[in-house]
Amino acid sequence: MWKDPLQRAMAWSMIVAVVMLVGKLAAYFVTGSTAILSDATESVIHIVATGLAAWSTWYAKQPPSRSHPYGYGKIAYFSAGFEGALILIAAFAIIYQAGMALWVGPQLRKLDIGFFVIATLSLVNLVLGLYLIRTGKKHNSLILVANGQHVLTDMWTSAAVVVGVGVVWATGILALDPLFAIAAALHIMYSAVSLMRRSFQGMMEVVEPEDSQKVLNTLEQAVEERQIFGFHQLRLRRVYNRVWVEVHLLISGSLSVEAAHQRACRVEAEIVTLFPKDQVTITSHLEPRNHEEAHPDGHSDSLDVFAVEEDL
Repeated sequence: MWKDPLQRAMAWSMIVAVVMLVGKLAAYFVTGSTAILSDATESVIHIVATGLAAWSTWYAKQPPSRSHPYGYGKIAYFSAGFEGALILIAAFAIIYQAGMALWVGPQLRKLDIGFFVIATLSLVNLVLGLYLIRTGKKHNSLILVANGQHVLTDMWTSAAVVVGVGVVWATGILALDPLFAIAAALHIMYSAVSLMRRSFQGMMEVVEPEDSQKVLNTLEQAVEERQIFGFHQLRLRRVYNRVWVEVHLLISGSLSVEAAHQRACRVEAEIVTLFPKDQVTITSHLEPRNHEEAHPDGHSDSLDVFAVEEDL
């Protein structure tokens, strides 16, 4: 039914999210456990985040248009950041609910049923989360990876709840139930901040050291092979699964325009192979080997190629 692997993965994520919510709410009404209720609260937010992620996956794949010549990929960073914010809200909600339970005193019952229900749901989330992350990395989808991380966060929350409910069930110490909920919330907060930080870096187009180094190595190899005599003014920008490369190539002035163009194309083709999962656009500017004579005052833009290395 879903031929696109990303759409298929998001569909499974939404279906499982609904099943998780129903199962956790049922477990809460049976047991009265605050830890289980906190887990269900995280699942509510996960459903909202999954819906946004599904829409963003579709929107990010739209081709560039006249109004958006660089495409729509930045929605991926917004989606990931929004999902991180929702995870953070869930963490605070869990802490509040656990604090109220500690103040009033938990009223627990039938913990054995709750234990087995949440344990089963945790295993399902583990399988789903690993599947989403693997599919996201395979198809270079930040949205899917973020959603998979959210699912694993939900799994760890459930795992903490399982441990908490199990300990309370075994020891009879009811106060441990909200304490385990707080511990799970602190772990969720860490995951949320990490996800939001990655989203911010993507929105600001922070240079990715690995991408920069790969391109630098290829250009330096082209110099060693005498395809070009040098390069500068290198810039890289990545938006989701699209990569743009701009560079000035120094070519022998004795070559014809056609020969110089062929050399530039060979260098560009080598750079394209560095990003097999991405759509790559390269803009190269050809300059004569005696660059200083052609540009006695230098370029108006002071940013040079090796400024990229500051982030390596």
